[in-house]
Amino acid sequence: MRTEGPTDEQVERFIADGFLHLEEAFPRELADEARAIMWEATGKDPDDPTTWDEPVVRLDSFAQRPFYLAANTDQLHAAFDRLVGPGRWREVMGLGTFPVRFPHPQDPGDDGWHIDAGWHPELVRMAGREHQIDWASFDWGGFRTNLRSRGRALLMLFLFSDVEADDAPTRIRVGSHLDVPRSLEPLGEEGGNVTGEQESMHRPIALATGRAGDVYLCHPFLVHGAQPHRGTRPRFMGQPPLVPSTKMRLHRPHGRYSPVEISILRGLGRDPGLAPWEAA
Repeated sequence: MRTEGPTDEQVERFIADGFLHLEEAFPRELADEARAIMWEATGKDPDDPTTWDEPVVRLDSFAQRPFYLAANTDQLHAAFDRLVGPGRWREVMGLGTFPVRFPHPQDPGDDGWHIDAGWHPELVRMAGREHQIDWASFDWGGFRTNLRSRGRALLMLFLFSDVEADDAPTRIRVGSHLDVPRSLEPLGEEGGNVTGEQESMHRPIALATGRAGDVYLCHPFLVHGAQPHRGTRPRFMGQPPLVPSTKMRLHRPHGRYSPVEISILRGLGRDPGLAPWEAA
């Protein structure tokens, strides 16, 4: 039986707020399995807080079975279709880097407001030859975003542990995705390094709290930021992109705009006047 995607009301909230909180998007048992793998990768002891001697540990991408299954549930696929469009996204094979955050008095130093960039000119140029890149001298600040959000259809926050207000939940500036398009439009196809911090200062803040197995599906232009961990339990969260399979389009003669595209158009003051998928 086909899994229903987000309701019309949820889609309209996504367009207005820039994110959708999907509860129980994947089974808690998968979160437990994945978290055990990540604990081992941290080199720290889950039962000995004295080993939690730094505020954040960044782990490489994981694609083992529990991670793959968590990212490819029927509920998530239905949501991808509804927000991005059927046939417009690629299957999620891995869950990106994991910033595991520990209760610690030291400032993590990575809690600035930003949007996640989608592509890097050097990586595009060296596609398939990444092994030839000198990563020691790689320009990590060279990642870019453009108005069509090249390389990123959604930002996703996968909760692999329970996250309450003191457990370093990601901070979200509600509606900030509508502030970013006007800054990106003058940069053209090449885009640039835009954070959205100044444009969205007036926006209210929400916290990405929830239970293990929850997922936040976020517009790629949603301004967000980390924060120090003030709780007692380490936080495990993946933040992979949903990669588009086709270019985002902001000029569709016959409609069929996705909610992601409608949000960008509204941010530019060019609302197409259509509900998602209204026009044939």
